[in-house]
Amino acid sequence: MGWLPAGDGYEVTLVEGRVAARSTAGRSAGRQLKTLPKKVREHPEVDRLRRLAEWLDRHVASCLAQVDAWMVSSLPVPTGLLARVWPDEAWQSVLRDMAVVGDDPDEVGFLRDATESGELRVVNLDGETVRLSPHTVTLPHPVLLPDLDDLREFAAELGITQRVEQIHRATWAKPAEAELKKNATDVDEFAGGRFASRFGLAARATSLGYRVSGGYASCQIRETGTAGTVEASVWIGEPYWDDEVETGSLTWRDQDGRALRLRAVGPVAWSEGMRMAAALYAGRTVEEGKDA
Repeated sequence: MGWLPAGDGYEVTLVEGRVAARSTAGRSAGRQLKTLPKKVREHPEVDRLRRLAEWLDRHVASCLAQVDAWMVSSLPVPTGLLARVWPDEAWQSVLRDMAVVGDDPDEVGFLRDATESGELRVVNLDGETVRLSPHTVTLPHPVLLPDLDDLREFAAELGITQRVEQIHRATWAKPAEAELKKNATDVDEFAGGRFASRFGLAARATSLGYRVSGGYASCQIRETGTAGTVEASVWIGEPYWDDEVETGSLTWRDQDGRALRLRAVGPVAWSEGMRMAAALYAGRTVEEGKDA
């Protein structure tokens, strides 16, 4: 954005999300100052820019959350919608280089552009830029992507970075049905992680973006090909408990609150539930010493 007058001898603008000033007179005219001069800090134009910066931060966070939701649920997204939001720098920075799939589920490409007409330009795994015009595309969850290791290697060669964690997202493959007990509903792999307080464990869950309610940390997943949602939950202790706590078992429930047997949990819900449980467990208190 351009520079705006802010009192005698100064102009202000936003630079990388922060208010910056420059002098319009003297030897330093036109040079950006390292700090805001005291005489312009309370200027109305500076206050407006600060509020704009706060709104832009919220807007970027909203875009990130929406694209993450599309990806985790592998929901079909109209290409026309992508074309409409693409000129917005916040949307574009989040969507650029996301792996997308059009009409052919085996053809994966990295999104590079979306035109006003609804045409997408993607880089395919042959390194070629191709044009796609499907009615909808999906931003698949990585557990659903074929040849994920090859895709990651190719992305590294291209120097691709993603604002939304997709191809480098930690994933857990669901074991074969024969490896799961018929009526089992719990996974204990990340149970027993000790924390100094329930408050600390709940704070960790919240900081990672998970919902905390009652004695559980949880996340909701819409499994591909289903109409409802699945909720993965990890026990984190009774609310207001001030003593040490340990992470409990990981379980899944359907949208009606009924416990799901492990064999009935879909691949995305399994991966996201395990990802949450592992992330909580990673913050546990680790004892030091030879007997730890």
